[in-house]
Amino acid sequence: MNTQPETAVTVRPLSVIAREILKHLAAVEQKPGKDRFYAARPYLDAMLTLGSIKENYYYDSGSSIVIYCLSNLQGWTGPNAKRVKAELKAMYEGVR
Repeated sequence: MNTQPETAVTVRPLSVIAREILKHLAAVEQKPGKDRFYAARPYLDAMLTLGSIKENYYYDSGSSIVIYCLSNLQGWTGPNAKRVKAELKAMYEGVR
């Protein structure tokens, strides 16, 4: 019999994660008008409307939006990037 209390895992809504990513991307952009992460923007915009990875954005699944966003954020580095990407990957692995 396990006597340790169960730990509840808190999953943040995708919209909150997308806002955090956009905030960090704005901070790393060196030249105004030059968007290094232009390919990730449509996926981040879609994520802003989603609460869960199990929801759909029109005909696209939340999981496909997350994985495509991660693919387009490969150039985003640093401790915040590592933490947020790990969170999104864990979400994706949880529904796969």
